[in-house]
Amino acid sequence: MSTDGAVSTAEIGPEATDPWWTNAVFYQVYPRSFSDSNGDGVGDLGGVRDRLGYLELLGVDALWLSPVMRSPMADHGYDVSDPRDIDRLFGDLAVMDGLIAEAHDRKIKVTMDLVPNHTSSRHPWFVAALAAAPGSPERARYIFRDGLGEDGSVPPNNWPSIFGGPAWTRVTESDGTPGQWYLHIFAREQPDLNWDNPEVAEDLERTLRFWLERGIDGFRIDVAHGMAKPEGLPDHDWDTNELMRNSDTELLGSGDDDPRFNNPGVHAIHRGIRAVMNEYPGTMSVGEIWVRDNERFGEYIRPDELHLGFNFRLAEAEFGAETVRAAIEHSMAAVAAVGGTPTWTLSNHDVEREVTRYGGGRVGLDRARGMALVELALPGATFIYNGAELGLPNTDLPDDALQDPVWERSGHTERGRDGCRVPIPWEGTAPPYGFTAGSDTWLPMPPDWAPLTVEAQLEDLESTLSLYRTAIELRSHRPEFSGTEIDWYGSPPGCLAFRRRGGLTCALNATDAPIPLPPGEVLLSSAPLVDGALPPNAAAWLV
Repeated sequence: MSTDGAVSTAEIGPEATDPWWTNAVFYQVYPRSFSDSNGDGVGDLGGVRDRLGYLELLGVDALWLSPVMRSPMADHGYDVSDPRDIDRLFGDLAVMDGLIAEAHDRKIKVTMDLVPNHTSSRHPWFVAALAAAPGSPERARYIFRDGLGEDGSVPPNNWPSIFGGPAWTRVTESDGTPGQWYLHIFAREQPDLNWDNPEVAEDLERTLRFWLERGIDGFRIDVAHGMAKPEGLPDHDWDTNELMRNSDTELLGSGDDDPRFNNPGVHAIHRGIRAVMNEYPGTMSVGEIWVRDNERFGEYIRPDELHLGFNFRLAEAEFGAETVRAAIEHSMAAVAAVGGTPTWTLSNHDVEREVTRYGGGRVGLDRARGMALVELALPGATFIYNGAELGLPNTDLPDDALQDPVWERSGHTERGRDGCRVPIPWEGTAPPYGFTAGSDTWLPMPPDWAPLTVEAQLEDLESTLSLYRTAIELRSHRPEFSGTEIDWYGSPPGCLAFRRRGGLTCALNATDAPIPLPPGEVLLSSAPLVDGALPPNAAAWLV
């Protein structure tokens, strides 16, 4: 493979002396599916604390905890009824404090989800809003509107909910008559907050300080391109295809002209968040940003807004040299203009697991292993979803086991995200594989996962877990993983290769035949070489 010197990135990010998050490996813990410490079949914070030794062994720099705040769990924690408390399903504040302290003792940062776009319908604010009259201060914290038509029975506009059906629900007033409508871009149990109301920003500031004072190192901001709504809430000429979710990766991935998201006023909200966080040195924020346009994406990580932005292009890319290279180039270009740090992820709690997405079976696993090396070779921050390091596939669950609100709200036409949320297998040969001391788990575990448990993979040098452990260690300690630029190399059709400025070369073979490797000493490969050549669906690191 000869150098393709015409293509390289601009200077886009930090060197080794810059903040910890600029080259960190984050590990996303979906708490209800990670480890159960009390035998009720649902993972909890005690379970996370029990497994910190494993995470230290894996070598990650930081945890990202999906929502653990007080919630009725209509959307598994993303409907928050008290943002300054821990839900009893997961433990309490004392357990959270202990987790933070022990993680810090192990040199692991702790970040957590923040949900500023909406609350639970059982939040005290919304309960008060339902009891109050139209036009009241209580209702002004949310987005209430009169309906259209002579009797107000038509929703205020034609916006749909992400979870199916209209984005509006009509309330019954205190006198028993049909009344106003409230906006919920997600489930009806998740009313959108009115970010034009100063009370909303003040309450979020209290929440930020509450957790930062307890030692939280940062926040993942849910729907970071939401919150701000367009003036007048106008109707939109919806494209039916735009609203179709062809895969779980597109749950929030509609077009950039969607009026529900990416309105200019959102940037003032992020500047307010950043102002608070600047008072706590060493803390960071990363936003969930479903924005396609590179320039508009970059606006979210300007120096006075978010520290990092989730870019989902790599998770959305089909397995192939051209698509993966395009995803990398776009991701780096999106942050280059504002001097930001790129982020990389292959999956999360909303995205079909990469093993399944890349074809399933042995082929899907081989490709997922190869893409793990591609992801970990790139400059910037990497986010690993719990179970990816075990090579877990999605699980095809029976209809009666599905719990994602997408399933019900779509009239059983969209199966939702439960398939990537099945609990982690830790040990043993049968469900629940050490996940819980009880007999049942909140989502059923497959009977054929014995070879995928942590226990089975820890001592197997060829396992996916061992591959991740080795790759993370090399990434953390080898000087070749330095520099914020990459250069692309000329490659055979169906292959790609790039070089970090520190000296690491990463090659990916997305063809169905072995290929020669670039010059250099092989540091690590995702599959055994074939007579010195890189096999199909594999990647290698060279120095």
